[in-house]
Amino acid sequence: MVPMTLKVPVPSEYVFPAGALCLGVSPQIDFERRGEADNQARDKDTGERVWVVRVMDLDPEAGKFGRSTEVKVKVVASQQPVPPPSMVPGYPPAVEFEGLTLTPYVDSQRCKPGRSSGDCRSRMAYSLRATAIRPASAVPGAVAA
Repeated sequence: MVPMTLKVPVPSEYVFPAGALCLGVSPQIDFERRGEADNQARDKDTGERVWVVRVMDLDPEAGKFGRSTEVKVKVVASQQPVPPPSMVPGYPPAVEFEGLTLTPYVDSQRCKPGRSSGDCRSRMAYSLRATAIRPASAVPGAVAA
């Protein structure tokens, strides 16, 4: 039987073929725990903390059709992931993800009450989870000497 939440393992270079730059890391807030001193989300399977790593997708196609080039990847880890140092001064560090999984789902937020089912503008979407970040193994577009 296929589980309701399908987690498909994917290589980092498949999701980010042109590379990704790390824009920041922050704790994922569990809104059901608002007001508590420690309101960080925990992974349902492991109980470990969930961190949000914001990256800029360097794929030139990523910004088309009004989409943002910023992507959020949730990293499940006991300690906050630390981005590697940047290899290019003044630019964010290039990163890859370990243990990356893709979970497809139907985003039905565009469906409005009262619309016919044929007029619903739902779409396929996906969420990304990983176990760690690491420095990119190669700079995308770089030419080997």
